[in-house]
Amino acid sequence: MELAGRVAVVTGGASGIGRALARRIAAAGAAGVVVADRDAVGARRVADELGPAGLAVACDVADPDHAEALVAAAAARFGPVDLFCANAGVAVGRELGDPADWQAAMDVNVGAHVAAARALLPGWLERGRGAFLSTASAAGLLSQIGSAPYAATKHAAVAFAEWLAITYGDRGVQVACVCPMGVATPLLDRAGPAGDAVRAAGGVVEPDHVAALALEALREGRFLVLPHPEVAGFERLRAGDASAGWPGCGGCAARSWGTPERRADPGPVAILSEAPEPG
Repeated sequence: MELAGRVAVVTGGASGIGRALARRIAAAGAAGVVVADRDAVGARRVADELGPAGLAVACDVADPDHAEALVAAAAARFGPVDLFCANAGVAVGRELGDPADWQAAMDVNVGAHVAAARALLPGWLERGRGAFLSTASAAGLLSQIGSAPYAATKHAAVAFAEWLAITYGDRGVQVACVCPMGVATPLLDRAGPAGDAVRAAGGVVEPDHVAALALEALREGRFLVLPHPEVAGFERLRAGDASAGWPGCGGCAARSWGTPERRADPGPVAILSEAPEPG
C-alpha cells in the first residue's frame, strides 16, 4: 500500500511506536491520520504536529465499541479508513497473573484487533482494498519470561493477523504483523528489572526504526516485520524443536527458568519483549 492520499488510524498513537507511525504516515502524504490513545493530551500533541492531516481521538481500546467510533471519526473528517494500525497494547501479569490481568491482556492485545477488523472489513471488502497493521511482539513468535498473559495474548495477536491475511488476502485486504524485541519507549524505561531483561536479551531499537520497517513492509506487501532479524533464526530453531531454545526439558526446564543465572541471561527463546504503550 502506498500511503499518499490515504486515511489511517493509529491506536496507542501518543507515544512510542504509535507516535512514530503517525509521523511517518503523515510525512508520506496521507490525507488524514487519526491519533487514538487513552492519553488525550498526548494524542492531541501528536495530532497537532501533523497539521491539517492530524486528528486526535481519546479512546480506550479495551472498549469493544472503540473501533466503530474511530472509523466514524475518521470518515467524518477525512473519508473511509484505508489503513488501521492496531498498535495499542498492554504488558500485565507476573507469572500466571490473575483474572484481571488476563482480561486486560485479552481485551487490549487481542480483542481490540478483532473489534477493528469487524468495523473495517465490510467497507474494505466492498471497496476491494484495505490494510491492517498489527503491532504484536517477538513474544508472539517465541515466548516471554515472567508473564503468561502477555505471552499468550501476543501469540493470539500474531495468529489473528495470520488468519486475516489468509482469509482476506485475495480480496484486497493487506495485513502486516510487527514482532519486535526491545524498543526504546517510556514503557521500557518504567519496566525496572523487566526492562533490564529486555536489554540483556538483545539490542534495543528506536520506535522510528520499527515504524519505518512496518511501513516498508506495507509498501512491499510483506506480512512479517522483524525489527530484530535474529528473531527469524530463533523462530526457525523453535519450529524444528519447540524446546530447543529452552534451558532444559520437562521439569529441568521449569527449574532452570528460576535460577538467578537464567533470569539475568534469559537466552534466545525466553525473550521479554517490548509492548506498545496502552491506548
